[in-house]
Amino acid sequence: MTIDEACVACIINQSIKVSDAINASKSLKEEMTSKVKEMSFNFSYEDNPPEIASYVYGKMAEIANKTDLYDEVKELSTKKALSFVPLVKDKLFTSSNKLLTATKTAVAGNVIDLAAAVEFDLEEELSKVFHTDFAYDDFELMKYELTNASSVLIIGDNVGEHIFDYVFIQTLQELYPDASYSYMVRGKPIINDVTMKEAKEAGFDELCELVDSGVNTPGFTYNRANTYSKKLFDSVDLVISKGMGNYECMSPSHRKKICFLLKVKCEVVAKFLGKNVGDIVCKMS
Repeated sequence: MTIDEACVACIINQSIKVSDAINASKSLKEEMTSKVKEMSFNFSYEDNPPEIASYVYGKMAEIANKTDLYDEVKELSTKKALSFVPLVKDKLFTSSNKLLTATKTAVAGNVIDLAAAVEFDLEEELSKVFHTDFAYDDFELMKYELTNASSVLIIGDNVGEHIFDYVFIQTLQELYPDASYSYMVRGKPIINDVTMKEAKEAGFDELCELVDSGVNTPGFTYNRANTYSKKLFDSVDLVISKGMGNYECMSPSHRKKICFLLKVKCEVVAKFLGKNVGDIVCKMS
């Protein structure tokens, strides 16, 4: 999906959030925000939001002289997510439908999104997600595809959320032990998206195949991916895509059998899906 006029205002607002997050001085904040406003006049409406974000965040990182704008915030997000793992594992242990519980946990983790127009509280989401229906409900289709898949690729999204992805993959391995699993991350720091650094710290390299996509966008942009990632994306039996950024990049996609798991966090995506902000989605392509 390509950008909407509302995306432009959202991206400009993100420059303010970034400068506040890094405790930028008044002069640095003004430089960052004014540069993004200047860039906004030349945004291409042929690009999707994550592609636009890659240009904007790249420029802000350059101005701030900081490789990873959200490095400290990402560490805090990981610690917060880890504190909820005992609760999640208890839910799984007592669940009569482990796949559904693990899937909803993975979606609940998607609220940890520093680029979202609307912010949600992780603790609140975890308390209610198990009793919330998918607004777009292709769960049974996903389950069918998992039953018949010999290879599954999970494309990660945000740091903190990746902790719940870890539990999700553990559950998939328990329920469907004959399949191979891969977890794909971003090629470089962009917003608060998960990279090889955070994924290795969480132990994904010991859990399953860990793949660096090579992309510099907050979403899997196929034409920016490295050769191996493209080959893997094209060849696996099922792709499970986490979050709005990945949905924006892969709607549409040349391949079928992508299951999109996400929390709707902006009006543009809500309109595109025909759903509401705050809805949880399990959508097969």
